Amino acid sequence: MSSTFIQRPVNTLQKRILKQLYFEKAQSCATLSEYLDKSIPVVTKALMEMVEDGLVVEQGFAASQGGRRPQMYSLPSRKLYTVAVAMDQLTTRIAIMDLLNEIVTGTKHMVMDLENNEEALPTLIKEINAFIIASGLPKEQMIGVGIGMPGFVNTREGRNLSYLHSGEVSLEKYLERAIGLPVHIDNDSSVIALAELKFGLAKKHEQVMVINVSWGIGLGMIVNGQLFRGHSGYAGELSHIPIADDGTLCVCGKRGCLETEASLLVVAQKATAAMEKGHISSLLGWRKDSGKLMGDAVIEAANKGDQFAIEILSEIGYKIGKGLAILIHIMNPELIILSGRGTGAGKVLMAPIQQALNKYCIPSLAAYTDIQISQLAYDAELLGAAALVMETFDEDVAK
Repeated sequence: MSSTFIQRPVNTLQKRILKQLYFEKAQSCATLSEYLDKSIPVVTKALMEMVEDGLVVEQGFAASQGGRRPQMYSLPSRKLYTVAVAMDQLTTRIAIMDLLNEIVTGTKHMVMDLENNEEALPTLIKEINAFIIASGLPKEQMIGVGIGMPGFVNTREGRNLSYLHSGEVSLEKYLERAIGLPVHIDNDSSVIALAELKFGLAKKHEQVMVINVSWGIGLGMIVNGQLFRGHSGYAGELSHIPIADDGTLCVCGKRGCLETEASLLVVAQKATAAMEKGHISSLLGWRKDSGKLMGDAVIEAANKGDQFAIEILSEIGYKIGKGLAILIHIMNPELIILSGRGTGAGKVLMAPIQQALNKYCIPSLAAYTDIQISQLAYDAELLGAAALVMETFDEDVAK
């Protein structure tokens, strides 16, 4: 990190303090000392330097619990930033956040199909660089770029085996060279699960399954309070569990996958086919050039009471519930969170999901699994992308 905007470089201990304050908010010196396993005088000295440099602010005293009230420390707004990028198969969003997770730039939305698109990677780089320049924010105050993306993402090697191929150079390293900032990538569903773990309903829970309802059906797994990625980093491919003996050919090469039966892509395909046949629905007014994807249009219509839209979403909700029954039997989670793009239809999906669980799940298992709709909703992936940067802020990672 450049020291041009502060009096001295940020050392490893101070990075750990920033990371802890980012994830846990206001903390006392004693609490930080215990967490960091450093003496109070050492932590106090680091904090005083950070206060002087404007990296930390004194927030006031904690509520009295008897005795002297401790001084609390927190992060200031608009001092350091992360660049958060949330991608799915069809759309990409870019935002710059401060360490209070406030978006300081607005969010750029763009349609970009990743499938068989050789221009996707150079377009992504061009858009990120242009967005940083347009923000007017000093680049030396940007900690790094976090990107959630679909596909088989190997976080150890910094590669995506499905999209955005970068040749012999790892995708992370390729992006770092092109953008001039540290870059961290992960699967979009894992990034969403990270956001739920750090800032959402999964916080303080040990066994949680986070379902990313989007153009596929992703899964982020929280096991023993930690994000679980499996042996090779590919755990959570819920999209490709077989729920039908035969059916549409999936992109993975198999048939009967959950993704081909219950995803927003399926919703869009069914709605488009029905509209072409003149089916009665408010969706008849939808146009391809409207700037709104059909899947999003169906969600919007369902929330306004369109019966046809509700029927389509109910069909996929039932099939998602069938997939969740399998998941509950294997993982026995305490909580399942419906998150991602599809949470806009969360209330419509919940009833058929529960209906499927009643049919396919052992009652004694289902009774101990709570299902909730994410409070972070569609912002989860952006928040998770920012958290991805901060997770390794205090580490030197060779890529």
